[in-house]
Amino acid sequence: MKILIANRGEIAVRILRACRELGIKAAVIFSEADRLSPHTLLAEEAHYIGPSPASQSYLKKEEIIKLAKKIKAEAIHPGYGFLAENPEFAKMCREEGIIFIGPNPESMKLLGSKTESRKEARKNNIPIIPGTTEPIKDLKEGIEIIEEIGLPVLLKASAGGGGKGMRIVENLKDFPSLFENAKSEALSYFSDPSIYIEKVIKNPKHIEVQILCDHFGGRIYLGERECSLQRRHQKIFEETPSVVVDEKKRKEIGEIALKVAKVAGYDSAGTVEFLRDEEGNFYFLEMNTRIQVEHPITEEVTGIDLLKEQIKIAFDEKLKIKQEEIKIKGHSMECRIYAEDPLKNFAPSPGKILFLENPSGPGIRVDSGVRENFYVPLDYDPLLSKLIVWGKDRDEAIERTRRALDEYKIEGIATTIPFFKEILKLKEFLDGSYNTGTIDKFLKDYKHKEESEDLPPLFALSSYLILKEKEEILFPEQPLSPWRWK
Repeated sequence: MKILIANRGEIAVRILRACRELGIKAAVIFSEADRLSPHTLLAEEAHYIGPSPASQSYLKKEEIIKLAKKIKAEAIHPGYGFLAENPEFAKMCREEGIIFIGPNPESMKLLGSKTESRKEARKNNIPIIPGTTEPIKDLKEGIEIIEEIGLPVLLKASAGGGGKGMRIVENLKDFPSLFENAKSEALSYFSDPSIYIEKVIKNPKHIEVQILCDHFGGRIYLGERECSLQRRHQKIFEETPSVVVDEKKRKEIGEIALKVAKVAGYDSAGTVEFLRDEEGNFYFLEMNTRIQVEHPITEEVTGIDLLKEQIKIAFDEKLKIKQEEIKIKGHSMECRIYAEDPLKNFAPSPGKILFLENPSGPGIRVDSGVRENFYVPLDYDPLLSKLIVWGKDRDEAIERTRRALDEYKIEGIATTIPFFKEILKLKEFLDGSYNTGTIDKFLKDYKHKEESEDLPPLFALSSYLILKEKEEILFPEQPLSPWRWK
């Protein structure tokens, strides 16, 4: 048995490890930029797929399938991103007799269309956010809908995700330009310009439910994850369990998530996402038809390896885990460590990692896709690693996360590590009242403080001070060199 891993970075490493523990041979693909990346070096079998741009490498459907057949791989694991939620690719795999480790293309296509999934949800009495279940035809129709449901509204790409093709409309006069911008971005990212409208929920919390569904009607949910700390509609931090979800509500939204999966004929690992309003009402938002970036925190509190279960399901194994066996133990958090500069509006920070020291100790896990001396390219998502922490309760998880962030050293490029240190001090985070707008509000306040110069910058010179301290302690009479720290 052999699996071809059609991805890169930390998720490719994660899948490799799951395959090894299952006794399955695994091969990886790599682009020009990833010749010396950890997933390429870790794999027993690695195959060059093309130049650095994703369109010429990791998105080449025909070439990936051709390679899988050449090396006699029975299955392809797409990870997340790239081709993971591409129903055409899943269908091509099936037609070529290759197992696609993910859901069937029909359910993926249904759930990949936000308008179609909203339509099915409404038909099956699953609560959805007020708005349209069909793409907006033109500006006139959009204005009529906005006048009916009221401002503010959110324009969303029907085929979208990850915050792409999204615009908030707070003033009707801005609608025409925002509508065109959203359509253009949706076309660029998803090859589909369709846009629909949702009512903006005031101060919402973003809660998602992890599910596993086999090919024989077996379905289970594995608790919820709180994903409300977001920047530009993109998740940057997750925790489980959520402070606003008790056992009764967990069962309620878990059963709704399984209903969504049943309606769609879903058969893999997946995540059903909800928005919670200030009154405690939950609305179905969308379903992500793949393994999620944040899956490790669910693994930490349930003890269930989601990658292994996803692979077993793909190879026609029945779920052996019963719903009543799933227990949530302790609390887990994840910080997404990006190669981005918080001082420059989170601009990507490509470059060579001169020094890398991962945190360790009780309750600490780092899922990483980089190593020391690796050059972080500009061609892909800037996610470097995921810092995952477990504690017996939320307070311990917070303290361990703080410790881990203090221990985590990446030099040579800017990262979001200093940013998370500040976020973990916020009152809204500490008491659990934060929502999807908390980060944006924090950034506005931070910018104001920095410009007023009343307080020292939160992040400025952090890397320099770390370097300077090491220089003075270790090499007081010599210039600093990161190579000395190996």
